[in-house]
Amino acid sequence: MRASCAALSAILLSLSTLAISTPVLSADYPAPKQGDWIARDFKFHTGETMPELKLHYTTVGEPTGQPVLVLHGTGGSGASMLSPAFAGELFGAGQPLDASKYYIIIPDAIGHGKSSKPSDGMKTSFPKYNYDDMVEAQHRLVKEGLGVKHLRLVIGNSMGGMQTWLWGEKYPNEMDALVPMASQPTEMASRNWMMRRIMLDTIRSDPDYHGGNYTSQPRMMKYAITAYGIASIGGTLAYQQQAPTAAKADKVVDERLATPITADANDFVYQWESSHDYNAGEKLEQIEASLLLINSADDERNPPETGITDAAMKRVRNGKLYLIPASTETRGHGTTSNARFYSEQVRQLLQTAPQRSM
Repeated sequence: MRASCAALSAILLSLSTLAISTPVLSADYPAPKQGDWIARDFKFHTGETMPELKLHYTTVGEPTGQPVLVLHGTGGSGASMLSPAFAGELFGAGQPLDASKYYIIIPDAIGHGKSSKPSDGMKTSFPKYNYDDMVEAQHRLVKEGLGVKHLRLVIGNSMGGMQTWLWGEKYPNEMDALVPMASQPTEMASRNWMMRRIMLDTIRSDPDYHGGNYTSQPRMMKYAITAYGIASIGGTLAYQQQAPTAAKADKVVDERLATPITADANDFVYQWESSHDYNAGEKLEQIEASLLLINSADDERNPPETGITDAAMKRVRNGKLYLIPASTETRGHGTTSNARFYSEQVRQLLQTAPQRSM
């Protein structure tokens, strides 16, 4: 996964690619195109309104192809989904999302990439956004900005996976298929939120943060980011293989701490706090599209052993779960950044999912 502007994304990148021995080559797909669209009078869930909300996006393929919406994870952007491990396994000729047949749309979510965000100048005056706001902005971009009436597929990873669930519930007639990855449709809670809360509180309590009015990036950011990244992504078996001694474990930590912090602290805090009220578990029966949930058995944030996912999937009428077995090749929550683990399952879904009209 190509690193985004957020420091945690760079750390998660290195963790998700630990010890992968098989090189992944870039596929031959059309050059990505960049664009910007302004959502006017955008109303947030707080009731606040922005006269102009800029939404940046990337497209691969031509508008005549079947539309596919791809949603990135926290701290990422459209650019982070153009990696050899993801796009290189999916967008090339003969691959499941062959860009000669599909029109691939990858928005930068609110607060991410080149879309409107606190660091543009508003700092903590920027409206507090959540996943519902991000999905609403994506929907307006797709419908109003790009003129797409119906999507063949919505696929998203991590935060994008959670937002894929919301797409299926909020707009059940507007897509044929859904592939949420590295996610659960249930309330943000347990260790997943606990780790986020500690990371955010660590940054906010740093005197350098100064209530968001800092003159330099808070020094504690690198420690909060490193601790969260190691705790929530990487894979148990992979870590044991890479760091079987204290000396090797120290080396991993030292490398993480040495990763340059390029994220803006306010952007970072907003991005991670936006998950706080996520809960797609109340409207699962409203999903009508064919749904394939892809999770990894060693996902630290979405552990399958709780049974929560299995219980939720029983309420999805056209839903199936593909659980990637844990191994020294998987990377816990980071596993789904590498599409070689599930590209064939995506292909099969698209071959069997009925085309539905609005």
